[in-house]
Amino acid sequence: MNLLIFILFGFFIAAAGSITPSFLNLTVVKFSLRNGKKAAFYLIGGYATILFFQANIGAYLASILMENSEYITLIQKIGTGILFLLSINFFRMYFTTKVAKEKQEIPKSKAYLHGIIMSSLNTIAIPFYFTTISILIGLEYFEYSLLNAFYFSIGSTIGSFTLYSLYAIVAEKIEHKLTSIATKMDFILGCITGLVGFINLIYLLSK
Repeated sequence: MNLLIFILFGFFIAAAGSITPSFLNLTVVKFSLRNGKKAAFYLIGGYATILFFQANIGAYLASILMENSEYITLIQKIGTGILFLLSINFFRMYFTTKVAKEKQEIPKSKAYLHGIIMSSLNTIAIPFYFTTISILIGLEYFEYSLLNAFYFSIGSTIGSFTLYSLYAIVAEKIEHKLTSIATKMDFILGCITGLVGFINLIYLLSK
């Protein structure tokens, strides 16, 4: 019974986190439009691989770092710096790419590796899982163990993969409506990562 409960917790928490606009799901849309749905699924597979471990790390941190906020602050500082670097890179890509790219096939391994890299740079994931699992622990709905964290991570991986796959499918079905958005995708990604980084910076300075 615990197996199903923790899998469902992971699924719905990850789905809720994945449905909101972020540089990950917007990258899925861009990948689906430029490289095809199949490449987007391999990209999502790369996401899911890293998200499995990020959910495990988030659960572990929630169990031991509740009273050690200095470590959490260090993680937030590093994450904020990475977000600003990502934002600068997306703006660079937007302003240096003048012509929209035609849809082209890319190797499956390249799409998968790109997904792994992008998901690894998603510094919001671990704090997100840390926060949500901490709430579950506080409400006595979750008790940390390697097995419970494993079940939760499986659920979160499935939930994220499902939501990102929907983005990929929708992007292809309404490609003609998203063409103008796709040409501005790097700009949107730069704005989102920059905004989140700026919010993190304000939070850190106010502490």
